Amino acid sequence: MAAPAFSNTIVSSTFPASHSSLPKFSSLSFPSSRSPPPPTQFRNARATRRFTTFCSSDVLNGPKEDTPIELRYPAFPTSLDINKIRDILPHRFPFLLVDRVIEYNPGVSAVAIKNVTINDNFFPGHFPERPIMPGVLMVEAMAQVGGLVMLQPEVGGSQENFFFAGIDKVRFRKPVIAGDTLVMRMTLIKLQKRFGIAKMEGKAYVGGEVVCEGEFLMATGSGSE
Repeated sequence: MAAPAFSNTIVSSTFPASHSSLPKFSSLSFPSSRSPPPPTQFRNARATRRFTTFCSSDVLNGPKEDTPIELRYPAFPTSLDINKIRDILPHRFPFLLVDRVIEYNPGVSAVAIKNVTINDNFFPGHFPERPIMPGVLMVEAMAQVGGLVMLQPEVGGSQENFFFAGIDKVRFRKPVIAGDTLVMRMTLIKLQKRFGIAKMEGKAYVGGEVVCEGEFLMATGSGSE
């Protein structure tokens, strides 16, 4: 296939002297069937290139205002503070693993948080060089949230204890490390009041991603654990 024919017209020779600020093209030529574009078209093209250079999808999708990072994230709400949690649960240091309840539907569900800190007593041994929250303690923390669902203050929750009757389908998806906030949701699936047996579904999250999940079977009873 033959190459298209081009004329020998040179662009720089067709511009008036008043357009000396435009870049000089010493060898650019155009097909003979088309006339050279006006100088204003080059100006618009240059302006468009400048705009494209400084714009990106990150800028377009970014925040509308430059808010400091420490002001961007609101605090978790408080449905039950640590004092009310201690009124319901019998656990104490070093085994109370719930810091705040952020959503509470007694007898139905609860969402609570555990702030994982390097000062937690299990980190010196698990592990000294890589502090990871033990999976069994994640399960224990979730069970305590389940206890908050079952041991309601209006029925004298602090008068009773609850025990593991079984755990099933427990999976650990990601490690939880010092500095994470563990967000745990426990939902009551089935309750047998006659026997004091409750089946619950639990999921724990860090940053919106599931790190642990499973099914819990728990029993309530009087007396000390």
